[in-house]
Amino acid sequence: MAWTHEQMAARAAAELRDGDYVNLGIGLPTKVVQHVPEGMQVWLQSENGLIGIGEAPYEDEIDPDLIDAAKQTITMVPGASICASSMSFAMIRGGHMDQSILGAMQVSEGGDLANWMIPGKLVKGMGGAMDLVAGARRVVVLMEHVARNGEMKILRRCSLPLTGASVVNRIITDLAVIDVMKQGLVVKELAPGVTREALQARTEPALSFAL
Repeated sequence: MAWTHEQMAARAAAELRDGDYVNLGIGLPTKVVQHVPEGMQVWLQSENGLIGIGEAPYEDEIDPDLIDAAKQTITMVPGASICASSMSFAMIRGGHMDQSILGAMQVSEGGDLANWMIPGKLVKGMGGAMDLVAGARRVVVLMEHVARNGEMKILRRCSLPLTGASVVNRIITDLAVIDVMKQGLVVKELAPGVTREALQARTEPALSFAL
């Protein structure tokens, strides 16, 4: 039994620490904002120029001019700040993000990340992902364990163009929580009902278990 997307987002929210400045990537990571622990002050940043993203708005709260990098409408927490995109990227490139929680197409056993393009498919550009993985102090990948077509996403070596080399610290999927360590990939948690054998069958590199 795999974790649902909401359960995955809640597990990723458990990575947050009070006072952190955190960037949430496009897609599944945007759900993390709905699971920030009560009473915790975390400054969620969007590279288009906002620090202090709040929960998704109710219908009567929607402001079409207030969006995140994924073009989703958002709210702001008290104390939030709007700035130019150039200032936002200066924060990212200057190493001021404590964490970046991103989606991925592929992750290698050495922590290489591929999440910005598939050769032959039209892309709008690399976005801020390369800056985020280079500037954030910690990178957490939040993704499905395997692709929709059944192909593995955690590989010995990425076959897609890299966003960053040796940048991923932790991988959270619908099946497990896995740390990228010097000795290889170490499983820290398994989703309920997922066995070690089932996880390894869906993962190309050899896994070790610290459970």
